[in-house]
Amino acid sequence: MSRTDEPIVLGIETSCDETGVGIVRGHTLLANTIASSMDEHARFGGVVPEVASRAHLEAMAPTVEGALAAAGLRLSDVDAVAVTAGPGLAGALLVGVAAAKAYAMGLGVPLYGVNHLAAHVAVDQLEHGPLPKPAIALLVSGGHSSLLLVPDVAQDVVSLGSTVDDAAGEAFDKVARVLGLPFPGGPYIDRAAREGSGTAVAFPRGKYDDGTLDFSFSGLKTAVARWVEAREAAGEPVSVADVAASFQEAVVDVLTRKALQACARYDVKDLLIGGGVAANSRLRVLAQERCDAAGVRLRVPRPGLCTDNGAMVAALGANLVAAGVDPSSLDIPADSSLPITTVHV
Repeated sequence: MSRTDEPIVLGIETSCDETGVGIVRGHTLLANTIASSMDEHARFGGVVPEVASRAHLEAMAPTVEGALAAAGLRLSDVDAVAVTAGPGLAGALLVGVAAAKAYAMGLGVPLYGVNHLAAHVAVDQLEHGPLPKPAIALLVSGGHSSLLLVPDVAQDVVSLGSTVDDAAGEAFDKVARVLGLPFPGGPYIDRAAREGSGTAVAFPRGKYDDGTLDFSFSGLKTAVARWVEAREAAGEPVSVADVAASFQEAVVDVLTRKALQACARYDVKDLLIGGGVAANSRLRVLAQERCDAAGVRLRVPRPGLCTDNGAMVAALGANLVAAGVDPSSLDIPADSSLPITTVHV
């Protein structure tokens, strides 16, 4: 490898519906190219695994070529290849893992299979510099809602809590469907909520005072659906803006409350928020307010780095190279249920 201190790492992300390819030099972002199949899934109201896998297969080579062009590099300049090995959709993961193996073998460079969730933590350093050690990480997306203690993102990630049912992003999608908003629901609820009141409807907060660091959003989702159904059955108008704002407030209230509880419980003064839901404007505002009040430093990547992307995979790969972690073997599997405590496979 030509630059162990600042390796050029190609990162491949295919855990869901985005084919993401990122390139970093150390902690400097050189390219972040994404091909999304979201439009193909929208008519189904959710991600169809077989459609996602086929889309990854078709988009992989052009997306890699696009990232290299954006970075002004040739494929031969790459020092290492990193790929999301899990968790995620099994078929989608297989496409990315197979492609990464082929690139690594063809180039004769190391391969690093990494954890999708740990990559969401690692990506922040591309914008805000080296990660504080330790940090509390709140990861919220369509498939995951987790609280982590992160002493070292390359080698030591501890799970503190997670959702016991629906993930936060999943609840956004389901409530959006109830309100007649498009898929994916997160951005549309965020937009609608700006015209509504977060206190218009007192929706429940699951596991709010249970003493754990776990989450539950299934009951909230059901409560919204029942409230809307009751108003419609009575012939009463339903304010989409107010329902969206009140639902959103319930979600971000619980997320930020538990995150700050984790910081206090483990005496950590740095909170990092990542994942697609971290792009939510109200979550970012409330988290900042509560962190300021508690004397906790908040780090949230820009929205484009919150959603799934290849840059986050490349960033974690660069961490692993710098830490001297042994590369993965070329027979690593795609693991749809890879635990967060396994950073590297």
